[in-house]
Amino acid sequence: MHYGYIISANMKTLIKTSIMAIAVMAASCGAKDEKPIIGKQQPKIVNGLMTPEVLWAFGRVAGAQVSPDGTKVLYSVSYYSIDQNTGNSEIFVMNTDGSDKKQITHTATREAAAKWMKDNEHIAFLSSETGTMQLWIMKADGTDRKQITDRKDGITDFLFSPDESKLLFIADVKYGARTVDKYPDLPKASGVIVTDLMYKHWDEWVQSVPHPFIANFKDNKINDEIDVLKGEPFESPMKPFGGIEQLAWSPDGKTVAYTCRKKTGKAYALSTNSDIYFYNLETGKTENKTVGMMGYDQNPTFSPDGKWMAWESMEHDGYESDKDRLFIMNLSTGEKTDVSANFDQNSTGLTWSADSKSIYLISCWHALTQIYNVTIADKKFTQITKGIQDYSFVALAKDKLIGVKHSMSKPDEIYSINPKTGTETELSFENKDILSQLQMGKVEERWIETTDHKQMLTWVIYPPHFDKTKKYPTLLYCEGGPQSTVSQFWSYRWNFQIMAANGYIIVAPNRRGLPGFGMDWLTEISGDYGGQNMKDYFSAIDAMAKEPFVNKDKLGCVGASYGGFSVYWMAGHHEKRFKAFIAHDGMFNLPQQYLETEEMWFVNWDLGGPYWDKMNAIAQRSYANSPHLFVDKWDTPILVIHGEKDYRILASQGMAAFNAAVLRGVPAEMLIFPDENHWVLQPQNGILWQRTFFAWLDKWLK
Repeated sequence: MHYGYIISANMKTLIKTSIMAIAVMAASCGAKDEKPIIGKQQPKIVNGLMTPEVLWAFGRVAGAQVSPDGTKVLYSVSYYSIDQNTGNSEIFVMNTDGSDKKQITHTATREAAAKWMKDNEHIAFLSSETGTMQLWIMKADGTDRKQITDRKDGITDFLFSPDESKLLFIADVKYGARTVDKYPDLPKASGVIVTDLMYKHWDEWVQSVPHPFIANFKDNKINDEIDVLKGEPFESPMKPFGGIEQLAWSPDGKTVAYTCRKKTGKAYALSTNSDIYFYNLETGKTENKTVGMMGYDQNPTFSPDGKWMAWESMEHDGYESDKDRLFIMNLSTGEKTDVSANFDQNSTGLTWSADSKSIYLISCWHALTQIYNVTIADKKFTQITKGIQDYSFVALAKDKLIGVKHSMSKPDEIYSINPKTGTETELSFENKDILSQLQMGKVEERWIETTDHKQMLTWVIYPPHFDKTKKYPTLLYCEGGPQSTVSQFWSYRWNFQIMAANGYIIVAPNRRGLPGFGMDWLTEISGDYGGQNMKDYFSAIDAMAKEPFVNKDKLGCVGASYGGFSVYWMAGHHEKRFKAFIAHDGMFNLPQQYLETEEMWFVNWDLGGPYWDKMNAIAQRSYANSPHLFVDKWDTPILVIHGEKDYRILASQGMAAFNAAVLRGVPAEMLIFPDENHWVLQPQNGILWQRTFFAWLDKWLK
């Protein structure tokens, strides 16, 4: 997947954030005898300014679910303890008008993936109360908890069939042979014998894959488990971000649709060609419903009348940032239709209307992510919501919609939306008490002319209590991905408001290669890493440096992942614009990156292919722009941050950049996390990250 995800709800679907939150909890949740974390920590707020401690005190809303009768909303909130360096999640219920809000769990163990039962009176959820994540059921007031499953390795998510006679659940199964399988007399040997690619993925050595299972459900018990993949060595849902949204029950309960890329090893590493399969419960047979469609096909959802299936589809194999098209299939004829053929935007988070005549969806345009509706008959897209915001989720609730949104100035909260007028009403108010004490900086939209005379949307975030008569140090923010939009995201690490609270102006351009500005703008970055998108960065910071309130002698440049690559690249090309750099998890040596990373489709598409292909002009241009080739021009202090569990971009990339700076005599510092991956997920590590980040900037820019 992308090289630069941000830990927020600003992803293609809310479930990705939910999965990441579950991963955090699995790594950090305290033992049962620890003091329970059952509510927000109370941070000390001084002068209304954001601090790292305040940032970690926010409750993180996720997993909104509307009851079958459309009258209530179920959701979870994650809380963190800095002292304990742990996190926990709790479950809440409220009416769809926001009234009668109740926290219905109060435990030191983790609850997640909560879903309504069809009677509107019970809730199914996962809990780690017995050590591993198991399925439980309780009343909607939190009483009468009953454990349903007791599988040795637990389960990761689930869906009941429409009549609740069957349970579809996800569980990990063994993948490949262990060393001890080959040498039983070496049970403590830690070596891993590798015979093919994809032996590592994001932050794990691949020794298991998720499979969907179906079991009978009766009298609060399950039995007769069936592995839908029949022991095949494939994953469904797809790692690392896929969840239960990649599977669906048909309305009649006779079919399970699941997403799968039926490839392993080298073939898996080279391809994004996933398909949607139908598993027939009566016959036990499986059918590929998207055969011949070569890109990502995922996230199936059936219409309420059972006549249609909608899903998200990308056209090209190997291009993970391709347009997310909205496809529908007539289940009677098998005819497939690209509903979004004339809609030059992504379509994600699909939700059918009650009458099966239209679909609600999430889409980003001009760095704002809104709720849309498209009617199937005429393929007409209508934008419902407006405002400086990003929606990440939408669901039906009788005559209204329930959505989750955030902005650069506010974390996720739940809202009700009038589908006809777009009028929004906040419901959850999870963080009202903290937000009411904070002074947020102004967020301004600017359109800046690029070197090729195009207009580029750039967000400018000002410090609280901004005084235009003063001069401020200013940061150029470089986005990761490289195809991740700089929309109204809220991040718990790359948070613009905490940067502003520390006295910096932030310049965040939607440079070439970002979605939400049409496919031409998006595709221009692939095979041109050191090209126009870097000129776009310079256009943005040069334009802002002309403002009287920007101290052009105190400019910094920061970024992670592809943004980290951008920092390394600019360090050799900036012509003394900047006085400080910070690169997190960045690519430094592109030829080495080609062989170190695991998802080969990405480097093949975005870099153009292997560096040894001398006849490939695109690839050779990519590698000629590798930052390590321009270290001789480095002359500006640089902070390098990396996690040693990052298998997307190995820590050796950051170490090499740091070593190069030191050998060149350039002031440098490195922050290494032995136990973090492509992100920073633990509270105390997160605070260390922020303190190191601002200490470096303050040293060179103030």
